[in-house]
Amino acid sequence: IVPDKLVPTSTEFVDIAGLVEGASKGEGLGNQFLGNIRQTDAILHVVRCFDDSNIIHVSGSVDPVRDMDVINTELMLADLDSVEKRFQRVEKVARSSTDRKVKIEFDVVSRVKAALDAGTPARALKFDLPDENEVLKSLQLLTAKPVLYVCNVNEEDLKKGGNEWVRKVEERAKSENQKTVLISAQIEAEINQLSKEEQDAFLSDLGQKERGLNRLILEAYKLLNLITYFTAGKKEVRAWTIVRGTKAPQAAAVIHTDFEKGFIRAETYSCEDLFRLKSEAAVKEAGLYKSEGKDYVVKDGDIMLFRFNV
Repeated sequence: IVPDKLVPTSTEFVDIAGLVEGASKGEGLGNQFLGNIRQTDAILHVVRCFDDSNIIHVSGSVDPVRDMDVINTELMLADLDSVEKRFQRVEKVARSSTDRKVKIEFDVVSRVKAALDAGTPARALKFDLPDENEVLKSLQLLTAKPVLYVCNVNEEDLKKGGNEWVRKVEERAKSENQKTVLISAQIEAEINQLSKEEQDAFLSDLGQKERGLNRLILEAYKLLNLITYFTAGKKEVRAWTIVRGTKAPQAAAVIHTDFEKGFIRAETYSCEDLFRLKSEAAVKEAGLYKSEGKDYVVKDGDIMLFRFNV
């Protein structure tokens, strides 16, 4: 049965103008830039890894590691400014308080402040207690956000799988326990002007299996620990985004909170089995159609039919 409607999931990417040295003190777009970043779940740092005399670099030369350092330093300075203010307030209360939550807050703020003073981003710190992580979340730190470095290269270097600049970015990213992805913004712009058939031919000529944008989306999903499941029916097949490890009732709540409140069971099977066997009936015949309860952990690519009653 072909559904009447196919509805993909969506992830919002916000294009934020570049940051210059001194942004934490108001240089360039300054606070506007930092404010825009605070609203995001992750940072995709696009790093220039190509040379072109027609495109002027704000610093006068191409040096992606320097650019990475500028951004990271400005974010840390902005975080340090807000953390120091919080530290001063909490320290006064912690001196005379026996409240456990106050002690936890002071410990977290102290550790974050020490890390930032040492040039270490907040995301490098590990906190085990839920209360500790709540304090960390309340600080709204820029350097607590996960980062993906996007190496922007020209056509020739995309074909070769990178260049020396890319290798340096990869090395730095690895030292920070972060990932990188290779993309050519110029090629992506050209692809957008082509039909689907022309896109496939163009990518084939470049020796690429898929668009750089697709790789970027996939890596962004991994960065945020997200997966996709599908709800299926005659009227529509729709994709939904959840955090990996989510159980069936909470996954159902993404559609509507009533689904979680009145959850009975989830009938589920894998999209890979559907692709292989061609129909839901064949999936059932193969014994791959399951009925799962409240403790079922939804898997990436699951097709779900939720049974509920409210």
